[in-house]
Amino acid sequence: MPDLEWTEAARSDLLAIVDYILDHSPDAAQRLKDDIEAKVAKLPEFPKLYRMGRLEGTREMVVWANYVVVYCEDPFAVSILRVLHAAQQWPPVRED
Repeated sequence: MPDLEWTEAARSDLLAIVDYILDHSPDAAQRLKDDIEAKVAKLPEFPKLYRMGRLEGTREMVVWANYVVVYCEDPFAVSILRVLHAAQQWPPVRED
């Protein structure tokens, strides 16, 4: 089974989301964090379970109604790339 890896950006995303919700509802913040971490922990078993991502080579798992976990996988690891609120621009707009 592949390893599970979190990028620094994904960890920062999750902490920022939890911090924001914490100001309004500590219980909801903890539930969301626990739910995301529990669902992400299952990804190495079933990495292809969720939809193809908007960026080539990625997949996206919707957690709750408004949060998306962006990840990629190879035979050795499932890497969590970002944890985003659905209202955030993803993928980032390229300015040429």
